[in-house]
Amino acid sequence: MYQLLSGLSIVEVSSFVASPTAGLYCAQMGAEVIRIDDRRGGLDYKRYMMTREGRSLSWENLNRAKKSVALDLQTPEGRELAVELARKVGQVITNLPLESFMAHERIAAGRPDLVSVRIMGWHDGRQAMDFTVNAASGYPLMTGPEDWDARTAPPVNQILPAWDFITGAYCAFALLAGLRHRDATGEGSELRVPLGDVAIGTAFNAGAAAEMLYRGDDRERIGNAIWGAFGRDFQSADGKRFMVAALTPKQWKATVEAFGLTDDLAAVEAELGVSFGLSDHHRFVHRHRLFSMFQEAAEQFTYAALAERLTKAGATFERYRTMHEMARDPDLVTNNPLFGPSPANPSGFAYPAPRSFANIPGREAGDPQPAPYLGQNSEEVLSQRLGLSSGEIAALIDKGVVATSDKESA
Repeated sequence: MYQLLSGLSIVEVSSFVASPTAGLYCAQMGAEVIRIDDRRGGLDYKRYMMTREGRSLSWENLNRAKKSVALDLQTPEGRELAVELARKVGQVITNLPLESFMAHERIAAGRPDLVSVRIMGWHDGRQAMDFTVNAASGYPLMTGPEDWDARTAPPVNQILPAWDFITGAYCAFALLAGLRHRDATGEGSELRVPLGDVAIGTAFNAGAAAEMLYRGDDRERIGNAIWGAFGRDFQSADGKRFMVAALTPKQWKATVEAFGLTDDLAAVEAELGVSFGLSDHHRFVHRHRLFSMFQEAAEQFTYAALAERLTKAGATFERYRTMHEMARDPDLVTNNPLFGPSPANPSGFAYPAPRSFANIPGREAGDPQPAPYLGQNSEEVLSQRLGLSSGEIAALIDKGVVATSDKESA
């Protein structure tokens, strides 16, 4: 873990993916992230898939390097402790509703310079999740085989909750923007980030929505091809599938050379009166003919031989892997400095753990830290942040308002 955010503390009251991701990224840069959960575990505490020990691998990975405070958030006393912790710390990430006990106005009543980031569903207050905003975005109806009938073809959902992860990253940025503004002006900020706006706004930022408005219709499905450029999956003589992308003249030249198609493509260019090397447009418009030529060429080589040729030529490609294969791949994981030794995970299951995605030359990244046990840091945080004595904390524990580590109770 890098220490660029050392000295910054953040209270996180959240569940599922987007909100915990924002806290995770801050924690991996050295911030102290104090996650507050209900003593029984938040909505995501038992999220599938669970290990035999009763631990959620999703929760374990989204909450690395954080501290855990467990309170009875169904009681006024537990909620007031959460609010007071947020006031003391001064910066909050949450995905609780606007009118919840963690409402910005309520916390800011005792901390006017509060900076809060709140992940919402839609801008008008409607609930949303990654899978529902994706349905509204249009992308599932542009995904799928090219020969599907557009009138009857079903949508194709993405498996990765990409909007959640993009929202989480954006919220980490929004929090730091709010803190910078406070440093300059002394003013607090409430930053509301609707998940739906991230999805719809990204479609416009990508130029895709503008394209549909310009053409007056929807984009056709094109299977695994890259829209507007040359790229697709191909299969080698030994049945290996791999992806090739050639978006620049240099990438195109390297790909053509590796596939041994220089002379054949020159003849096609002369026939059509075009230059594939200078135009993404022509490579895309004539993609079916090109794909056929490249697939025929691929069938002349084993994948190992073709990969060697592609690498030597400087082409951009990668073999398809299952995720199980990826997780055991030496180049992608085992020998990748992104990963450090497995920490003492609450699940007891040892596996590679990623550091911060940023690679900062000359700075020590440090080893990945484990997620906490639920309530592991309750006594520490209440003592250090709220100044409660050991007797006061013990009384709260006896009343069931505060819970300590559930290490032995999963």
